[in-house]
Amino acid sequence: MLQILSTLARRMGLTMTRCPVCSVLTDKAHGALCPACAKDTRPRTGGYCPQCGTMFGKNDDPLTQCAECRLDPPPWDNLHFHGNYSGKLRDLILSYKFNDGFGRTQLLANMASRAFEGDAARIPDVIIPVPLHRKRLQWRGFNQSTELSRVLGKRLNRPVLKNGLIRIRHTIPQTRLGMLERRVNIKDAFAADAENVKGKIALVVDDVYTTGATLNECTRTLKHAGAAGVDILVLARAQQD
Repeated sequence: MLQILSTLARRMGLTMTRCPVCSVLTDKAHGALCPACAKDTRPRTGGYCPQCGTMFGKNDDPLTQCAECRLDPPPWDNLHFHGNYSGKLRDLILSYKFNDGFGRTQLLANMASRAFEGDAARIPDVIIPVPLHRKRLQWRGFNQSTELSRVLGKRLNRPVLKNGLIRIRHTIPQTRLGMLERRVNIKDAFAADAENVKGKIALVVDDVYTTGATLNECTRTLKHAGAAGVDILVLARAQQD
């Protein structure tokens, strides 16, 4: 009987949904994405530096520490990310942030969660989203990092410190600046909730890691406030030319 109802629902199109990336009709049984977009947004599992995420080689190549990280490693302890910030993953993230894409929160949070769990990562004491300044938050309507953190917090059964980091300076959007300018722009832009982060392992969550300037400053701020360790989780790692 159930098989008959399932077949009938499929024929009536009740099992179909539109892919949030390309809008093509796809069977819900395949997940939120159509097969083509699912393939294009599959996770990166190899061929990158485990400390900074710089990619090289093929997806099935071993993880290899890059020369820059051997000489000057980033301040965080561990980095986790889903994939390369390009193609359909980039389109999905941009649409989420700037084109009224709040409904894609669960899809993107699932990607981030699988990246974290796939690395057999250590479980944090607290989860901290990278904050937006209140002016930018009012303009956008939501902080994508906070929304991703909320879903992850439920999955890991860990508290999300929405104000674990606060942005105390309104800065120029990092996307408008070069690498060195980003470091200057973001310096001392954050303050940490020392009372709730001291002695804790913190997982900092953001959508995209580009030059690492923001994540460096977040890590520095948390460790200065007494955090015992800081790990980073992002949806996508952008590659520099």
